[in-house]
Amino acid sequence: MAKAKTDDAADAEQGAAAGMAQVPPVDSTLGYEQARDELIEVVRSLEAGGTTLEESLALWERGEALAKVCRRWLDGARARLDAALAEPSDEGGAERA
Repeated sequence: MAKAKTDDAADAEQGAAAGMAQVPPVDSTLGYEQARDELIEVVRSLEAGGTTLEESLALWERGEALAKVCRRWLDGARARLDAALAEPSDEGGAERA
């Protein structure tokens, strides 16, 4: 019987892997707002429920990928702000001297 459980577990993993392969890739050229809006829809779908386990996993993976796109945009924006704030200002320096 232990062998049957092991085979069932392997079949479940293969089925899950097959379901995961059906997740459409996230377009890396998505803008922040586009990725954020799609991520909001994914979260709403997950919160609403009514999806199968495979559909929920696919939505979760899509959400993770969209969150990474958003994080890259936010990290880039933070780097730009940090660089701008690190530059000496001619206006402020002349007044204080």
